[in-house]
Amino acid sequence: MANDRVASAACGSGDAGAVPAAAMAGAASPAAQHLAAGRQAGLAAGADGRLGDQPAAEPAGAGLSGAAAPTQADAVATAALSRMAAPLSRFDSAPLAASAGEAGAVAVAAIDGSRHLHQQEGLQVAIWGRPALDGSTDDVARRLASLWLSRGAAACACLSGPFALAIVDACSGAALLAVDRAGIHPLSYTSNAHGLFFASSHDALLAHPSVRGALDPQALYHYLFFHMVPAPATAYLGQQRLLPGEYLHVRAGRQCKGSYWQLDFQENALARTGFAGKKQEFLRTLRQAVEAGLGADGESTGAFLSGGTDSSTVAAVVGQVTGRPARTYSIGFDAPGYDEMAYARLAARHAGSIHHERYVTPNDVLAAIPAMAAVFDQPFGNASAIPAFYCAQMARDDGVTRLLGGDGGDELFGGNERYARQALLSGYERLPAMLRQAIIEPLLFRRRVERPWRLGDKARRYIEQASMPLPARLDSHNLLLCHGHRTVLEDGFIDTIDPGMASGCLNGAYWQRQGLGLSQINELLALDMRFTLADNDLLKVRKACELAGVEAAFPFLHDAMVAFAARLAPRDKLDGMRLRPFFKRALADILPPAIVRKKKHGFGLPFGLWLHSHAPLREFAFDNLTQLRGRGIVRPAFIDDLQGRLLAEHPAYHGTMVWLLLMLEQWLSQHPAALGALAHGFAACATETPAVLDPTA
Repeated sequence: MANDRVASAACGSGDAGAVPAAAMAGAASPAAQHLAAGRQAGLAAGADGRLGDQPAAEPAGAGLSGAAAPTQADAVATAALSRMAAPLSRFDSAPLAASAGEAGAVAVAAIDGSRHLHQQEGLQVAIWGRPALDGSTDDVARRLASLWLSRGAAACACLSGPFALAIVDACSGAALLAVDRAGIHPLSYTSNAHGLFFASSHDALLAHPSVRGALDPQALYHYLFFHMVPAPATAYLGQQRLLPGEYLHVRAGRQCKGSYWQLDFQENALARTGFAGKKQEFLRTLRQAVEAGLGADGESTGAFLSGGTDSSTVAAVVGQVTGRPARTYSIGFDAPGYDEMAYARLAARHAGSIHHERYVTPNDVLAAIPAMAAVFDQPFGNASAIPAFYCAQMARDDGVTRLLGGDGGDELFGGNERYARQALLSGYERLPAMLRQAIIEPLLFRRRVERPWRLGDKARRYIEQASMPLPARLDSHNLLLCHGHRTVLEDGFIDTIDPGMASGCLNGAYWQRQGLGLSQINELLALDMRFTLADNDLLKVRKACELAGVEAAFPFLHDAMVAFAARLAPRDKLDGMRLRPFFKRALADILPPAIVRKKKHGFGLPFGLWLHSHAPLREFAFDNLTQLRGRGIVRPAFIDDLQGRLLAEHPAYHGTMVWLLLMLEQWLSQHPAALGALAHGFAACATETPAVLDPTA
């Protein structure tokens, strides 16, 4: 698993004015730059000519190989490919590998082990990541090519582990894109009159001259709502991102998108298995997952250590698997309520790890913001990316090239506090309707003139939230909903978006599993696997590591671990108000009792508090908000209120909104193409009609 990227372009259809095959291959190669894993990886690939019924043009091998002076068309294609490949190794200087054939060119920027290329008779296979095929990681691209020829699009289902995949087949006129089951490696695509283009980075996609870069105002609204842009949408009109376990098959110019894998909960599968048997299987699977995460060169692999249950578990098991102390890295903050270093030290002592720590300061945050905004190819507002970056940088300075993270443990085994809260709220629905409507609610909500009753106020807030359906009540503290979009956003911007689409994203994902008879905890876990994990936490860690020049891996997302967790009974994940009881009991011999009992925290950034205490950080943030005033997105009056009254009333809560707006302005400033698109105004941005998906393709 890496912070590398993949980009690729393949022609699905062409016209008389299309670029010749060789030139198109070069253009496609740059577009395919982000299909990689490792310190920083990228894939670039392109199909020359059409992937349809017409024969491809003769390849311009000399131009791609450099064996002879390129023709004008070859030079254009090579330049396009180079432009697309450049963003892949921009931050970590990962080595680039390229392959050219009659169907196009493919380039992958990644460290060894995360870069897989194979070419044979018009067929090119490019993989970014560290996948296994039939349990083996050897020669994956070549063996997958054989499966493609015999099974077609179904071949991607044979891969396990982290990957993004691109296959371009000139002989059959087909292409296949796919990403791993957890969505660790991203892959986006777009199509136009020149064909289908795909990349693991939007920066790589936009570097191709045939790809436009109009910003999608709806995506910017989603960013302010979710603090990221959830898939399959992207920040750009006409570009989409594959969901975890999804593929796109292109044949004869037709596109078919589908899921080759979905998380399948089997809630009664272990009903007859006692705790001892489940514990044994869990610990065996955990060791297997950590071994896979360590890779062949475990000596240069370290582990994030926040002091939480998941990272502490990974650190402890690394020592067990390797027989030597793990190398662990922690971040602290000199701010009340935010520093978890004491727990990290406790975990390190218990595991016997070689521990390293650093305290992040407001000056560190100020220094990292521009680069952090630049490394993300879409607006991203999770402030804990900053401490994750400094943790990864500390590891890189110590000679570590790969870091293991504990991400995924909460979403598999039920570790987030909101799971218990939602169970408590749902309990109100189970009370008899007569009791709720005839006694409790009239008593609590009738007009009162007597003195305030704090217990009654709490009960009313509880009932108000409990009366909201899931998943809507998950957003009861949403910043944008709290203030109201008409208070926050400019009227002209509102005219270009549908505010209801954000809630629609959650509802659509949540209601997909209704009717399956699942427990509420598993419904919430499935929702978080997509929105909290794939679209947020994994992206945060992967990009922070990319900026630092290390590779990220996530043992809890090993396919065998995901399958095991899906078979656990709901009460093993949430028992009353107790979070992940099985997980904690199974690890009682591995983790210190204090860490088993502690609440989840992580690398949360005390940004709101530092805005008050650190003048340079506050001035920088407010200067960016001043710049944002002229973008036509956020109302100047709201920015004034935010900088004054709101921030003073609740620094931590409203500091998050300052961060979101600050990072939006920084992202626009660090991405000239996005800023240029914004300059033309949202009125010119018409929603593009996506290519028709043909289930027979």
